[in-house]
Amino acid sequence: MKRVYVKQEVCIACRLCEVYCTARHAEGRDLIGAWRGKGARPIPRIRVEENRPFSAAIQCRHCAEPSCVYACVSGAMRRLSDGTVQADPARCVGCWTCVLACPYGAISRGVGDRPTAVKCDLCPGDAVPACVAHCPNGALEMVQTAETRGSQGGVAG
Repeated sequence: MKRVYVKQEVCIACRLCEVYCTARHAEGRDLIGAWRGKGARPIPRIRVEENRPFSAAIQCRHCAEPSCVYACVSGAMRRLSDGTVQADPARCVGCWTCVLACPYGAISRGVGDRPTAVKCDLCPGDAVPACVAHCPNGALEMVQTAETRGSQGGVAG
């Protein structure tokens, strides 16, 4: 399965991954429209954590044994046959047990009239996720990982 790998040694905390993730998930999928568009701005599905001098992007690791899926009472969190863990906003009841269960803090409360759980979806339909495509230092990359049962995944060795 392909996953996003973070190379924290080259992350400069520019937050362009957050910006382009927000734009990718905005209605018009453009940068300006994401910030000046009508309605609530989508939240990024990736966030940069800083603890100077280190910084790293945090996003869903699409775990082999996903705690969020097991904790989800409505079935909104599902592990698909391709190995990705996806959130179905139509099924989300806003109980936030997935947020509490995620060991990486990679799931957030969405915005809008009916907030739902929001997490990295690896930008379906794109060759690579927006965060990876627009990282100026190559701190984010897509890597092929060996899938093992019980593995929390996400970091390639």
